[in-house]
Amino acid sequence: MTGITLQLGLPEHLRADAARLYWQAFGSKLGPVMGPQDRALRFLVRVIRADQVIIACNGQGQLLGIAGFKTVRGSFASGQAQDMAEIYGKVGSLWRGLLLGWLSDGVDNDHFLLDGLCVDDTARSQGVGTALMKAICAEARTRGYSSVRLDVIDSNLRAVALYKRLGFDVTARQSIGPLRWVFGFDAAFTMVKPV
Repeated sequence: MTGITLQLGLPEHLRADAARLYWQAFGSKLGPVMGPQDRALRFLVRVIRADQVIIACNGQGQLLGIAGFKTVRGSFASGQAQDMAEIYGKVGSLWRGLLLGWLSDGVDNDHFLLDGLCVDDTARSQGVGTALMKAICAEARTRGYSSVRLDVIDSNLRAVALYKRLGFDVTARQSIGPLRWVFGFDAAFTMVKPV
C-alpha cells in the first residue's frame, strides 16, 4: 500500500480511534464479557498502552491499523483490576476479570508476543496487515527475539490464512472448553514465525 506510515507508539489524539479499531476487530469475541460497547470503549481508552503498539496511518494521519504487543512492561489493552472496577463496578469487574483472565497468558520469554492485530474495515486487502506484521517482526529482532508468537481464534480463517502467508506455523491448539459458550469460539491456535 502506498502512502502508509508506520510508527512505534500511539499519539494521544489517536487513542479513541485505536479503541474503536480494537473493538471493531475483537468486539464480537469480547462483547459478551466487555459489553455493552460504550463501556468497552471507555475501558479501552482508559487502559491502552501507547508504548506497546505499532500503528499504521494514511497520508492524512487517519489510523488504518494497529499491532499491539505484550512485554514485561505490559500489554496493549489489558488494564488492571482498578481500571475494570472504575468502568464496570465492583461486581461487574469481578466476573469480567475472571473470565478474561482465563483467556490471557503471561509474557512469553522465548517469543515476541503479538497482542492484537487490527485493520480498519475500510483499509482491508490493501497491505496494512502485512506491513504491520513486517514491522512487528522487525521490532522483535530489534529487541533481541528470534521469533514472533501470536494466538488467533480457530474461526478467524482470514487471519490464519494471512499469518500462514507471512510465514507463521501453527504450533499448538488450545481449547477453551466450556468458555466457548461465553466467547463464541472453540479454541485458539498458537502460531510462531522465526525472524
